[in-house]
Amino acid sequence: MYLFDPQLTADEVLRAYHHDEPLLFLGAAFITVAIVATAVCLIRRRLDPLLANLALFAYLYGQRLRLDSAIIQIGAPHNLLLSHLRIALLYLVPIPAFGFFEAAGFIGRRGKLIVYAASAIFLSLIVGALIFGPKHVFDNINGSVVIVSLLAVLIQSFRHGAKEQKDGEWDATVLRAGLLCFVAGALCDNIVGFFEPPPRIEPYGFALFLAALGYVAARRASKRDLELVEIQNELNLARNIQLSILPANFPNSAAFRVAARYLPMTSVAGDFYDFVVADDNQAGLLIADVSGHGVPAALIASMVKMAATSQRAYASNPQKVLTGMNAALCGNSQNEFVTAAYVYLDAQKREFRYSAAGHPPMLLLRGGQITEIAENGFVLAVLENAEFSNATHSLQPGDRLALYTDGLLEATDASRQLFGEERLHDALRSTAELNPSDAADRILSTVQQWSRLQDDDLTILICDYMGAQ
Repeated sequence: MYLFDPQLTADEVLRAYHHDEPLLFLGAAFITVAIVATAVCLIRRRLDPLLANLALFAYLYGQRLRLDSAIIQIGAPHNLLLSHLRIALLYLVPIPAFGFFEAAGFIGRRGKLIVYAASAIFLSLIVGALIFGPKHVFDNINGSVVIVSLLAVLIQSFRHGAKEQKDGEWDATVLRAGLLCFVAGALCDNIVGFFEPPPRIEPYGFALFLAALGYVAARRASKRDLELVEIQNELNLARNIQLSILPANFPNSAAFRVAARYLPMTSVAGDFYDFVVADDNQAGLLIADVSGHGVPAALIASMVKMAATSQRAYASNPQKVLTGMNAALCGNSQNEFVTAAYVYLDAQKREFRYSAAGHPPMLLLRGGQITEIAENGFVLAVLENAEFSNATHSLQPGDRLALYTDGLLEATDASRQLFGEERLHDALRSTAELNPSDAADRILSTVQQWSRLQDDDLTILICDYMGAQ
């Protein structure tokens, strides 16, 4: 609360208020901008140097306008705290201003030295003013440093601006126009301030600069939204294309019942499965997992599809299938690797042959007991001469086989504990009375309940052997 001098008339106070009314309004507007910029930083949960410096700059500038107003000085003419605060703000405001110019790219590497030197001088002036009180020499030093620094920023800005305008950077042109208005006003006030009270043009230039920032921010936000929509449309198209390369339901078979479930972490993923061969007497089931996630992994997964298709002639020999796939993928996977497992089931011979390339073991559920089937060679797409081998096991009516990717094993709960092999075994064992489709759904549901946040692709194939017909 301010106590006005009782000798002042109401008209004098009113005139002082009307004289500073535009600057008080601008000060409030600048403080509002600072609050909004701070809120954006908090919402994004990361410190953005550009927004942080803008928020501090706008807030200090707005407060300085308020404290410099005649109405405040009339209300508290001898307030020592306000006097010191006004001095501190006068010399402090340029520091976040130059920090903002640096973060915005208006100055180059050489300009950073100017910023650091100027900031050191401004801090020294604050200390000196607080110790010795207001001094005219301090104001002259401040004005000189501000003038030299702003000229350096302006020259450096237009050097960069000339290069960017050749590339059609309209946003940069608008920003530099707003910067020019602000710098011109600041230079005018500081130069005139050496000889007489400044005309106070600088706040209006700063308002134009903020308007330019708002315009560019709105344009970029709109452009970013359009780009996000386009990216989302492209991802949806990529997802549909990827789903189209996955096989439809396993054909009706007297000997086998097969169900597959595929849950990508993102729109597209690197997990893949295929039915290399499928009829009443045989089934060839392939599952693969590309390292990495997203679009790159999905592109390599499509290559895995082509590599697997080219090996259909060797469908009864898993070792040859993986060897051929490895030869096709080597040198074409952009340093990504692929784990894979392939099982060939022969209903007439009542046996299955299995081979894998760095993949989690296949699970066999028989009579309520879980057996891990492992016959691993090296991962695909790394070594051209990688070798693989077959493991042959008997088939019994009622056998259930499960192929899966490591996303199931590595799903973690809130305490970062893995779902792991034992829980997967228990989940598979609990599905003994369910058909393959319901069994696959239950297992994935169990994994998802364990890990609320899916951080990997999830794929599982369940195959039941019904017996030779």
